[in-house]
Amino acid sequence: QVQLVESGGGLVQPGGSLRLSCAASGSMFRLYIMGWYRQPPGKQRELVASITSDSGTNYADSVKGRFTISRDNAKNMAYLQMSSLQPEDTAVYYCTANFGEHYWGQGTQVTVSS
Repeated sequence: QVQLVESGGGLVQPGGSLRLSCAASGSMFRLYIMGWYRQPPGKQRELVASITSDSGTNYADSVKGRFTISRDNAKNMAYLQMSSLQPEDTAVYYCTANFGEHYWGQGTQVTVSS
């Protein structure tokens, strides 16, 4: 049983930056594949980025060069640094953990608007 809690969402202007945090429970955090998904209003949920236990990463084409996923195994934390934000980045962002089973956080709202 893994609990995930996202924080750091909010309202930001186009071109701005925001950092999302994910606090995870469990003694096996270092073995989880951590990821961030997002669901824009009226659209399907999509994978934004993921990171393996040895910090290998992958990104959706739409966020490459703008977003950075990272993790701190000593703190059981995962992060998503978002830069050059655009209105189309507006979504509920979800933290996930995967190690045999897929766990989800409650989500945090990111709104990019002028």
